[in-house]
Amino acid sequence: MFRTRLLVALCLGFALRAQDADSARVAQLRTLLANTPRLGVEEIPLAAKMPNASSLGVVSSIAADRNGEIYILQRGDKADPVIVLDRDSRVLRTWGKGMFTVPHSIRVDPEGNIWTVDAGSSVVMKFSPEGKKLQEISVGEIAVGSACAFPTLCGTTDITFGPGGRLFLSDGYGNARILEYTTSGKRVKVWGSAGSGPGQFQIPHGLATDGKVLYVADRGNMRIQRFDLDGHYLGEWTHIGRPFALKLTGAALWVATMTLEPAGRGATTRPTPWILKVDPATGKVLGQAQSPGPHAIDVSRTEELFATGCCGGTSPNGFSWFRRIN
Repeated sequence: MFRTRLLVALCLGFALRAQDADSARVAQLRTLLANTPRLGVEEIPLAAKMPNASSLGVVSSIAADRNGEIYILQRGDKADPVIVLDRDSRVLRTWGKGMFTVPHSIRVDPEGNIWTVDAGSSVVMKFSPEGKKLQEISVGEIAVGSACAFPTLCGTTDITFGPGGRLFLSDGYGNARILEYTTSGKRVKVWGSAGSGPGQFQIPHGLATDGKVLYVADRGNMRIQRFDLDGHYLGEWTHIGRPFALKLTGAALWVATMTLEPAGRGATTRPTPWILKVDPATGKVLGQAQSPGPHAIDVSRTEELFATGCCGGTSPNGFSWFRRIN
């Protein structure tokens, strides 16, 4: 009996210390945001202007190409998973019916090809901008049962593109690992495991690279970890909330994050999503904008922002363009 009580007390003590640490991070982020300049952007809710927007399910991801066309990835069964729009929300083309289990991420590579990541099947697909399927990578080794983050979310979460055609994938909804593939789809290496130490993850959810450093949004651990492209740990940032998505463009790392109240603390306010502009060398936050959701972002070369309202945001099937106003 004494041992049982001691074990319970120790577990409770660890849990309370973890909650205190989370509370400190939340307070730190709020202070940081209060002292960070607003980005000069104006939000344009594209979903509100889109014809037949009611046919959309959860819009999990968004990307924009060099021609200004906007690609959304959605999970409803009344429309194709991939929908391409212009900035007036006119539908240009769609594709992908029957090709996805849980559409999760959509990205545009440096050559203008479109890549999708399926969090249910752990299948990554490459398309032409017109929707022609060019390549498929089946990651495999899908987590099962209690290892999954949610009943249908058991696999890959994101992709980013390194030099020489190197592909990096986050396998975050169960396997807690990062994978590298060649441009032809051959696996090169895997690293990471579940946990909170260096090189460990709790839902590695988003990726970005500048060709030298790989940034990982370690969502569950409320941090961004940094690695070289061979998987060697370089450090981490714990001051920018719970990061979901990353994008590197120019001299900035962009982070979609949330302010979250720790569980059990009687939070009465809704968690708030933000987009942060961060110095990729130091982690200093340079600017901020309130976002419709934390799940996915994209950023153009001229620093126009795109974001979804999915998963903790204002609208699961919403998505927005943030037009520069200065």
